Amino acid sequence: MITPLSWTTLGIVLAFGIGSNAIAEEFSVPVGATVLTVSGDIGITNVEDTLVFDRETLMAFQATTFETSTIWTEGVHSFTGVPLHILTDLLGVQDGQILATAINDYTVEIPVSDAVEGGPIIAYLMDGEEMTLRDKGPLWVIYPYDRSSSFRTEVVYSRSIWQLDRLEIVQ
Repeated sequence: MITPLSWTTLGIVLAFGIGSNAIAEEFSVPVGATVLTVSGDIGITNVEDTLVFDRETLMAFQATTFETSTIWTEGVHSFTGVPLHILTDLLGVQDGQILATAINDYTVEIPVSDAVEGGPIIAYLMDGEEMTLRDKGPLWVIYPYDRSSSFRTEVVYSRSIWQLDRLEIVQ
């Protein structure tokens, strides 16, 4: 169900475009359960000094879908999510590190330089279905591993954090 606050958030995203500083002053507090909290060196906040997203708000952003195999699953799967570069553009982040943390407090460093078009997404769907905790969800940083051998390295695999719930921007 889309609530009035969700429509406001969606309207802001569509009216101003992703990456616009105009969003900074009007990004709504989500009404659904929080699935991602962004903190650190960010200029856009909606809950104290953080930017909090519920599933509906994340799904309002331009999504990317691609098929790829992973070393953690069998076969090729379809993943849908928000391209990481869209979030870094929204936040005005051009360099530094993203500390990505899972529900169990496991943390990895992702260089902002990875956040490019055709790069990783914060996936919220696998094969068209929401991912459960058991299936590495609700959010999973997925690279298009099958697209290039540069995505099939131990370093990139180590950045592919699942059960993601927090991002901290460090510049």
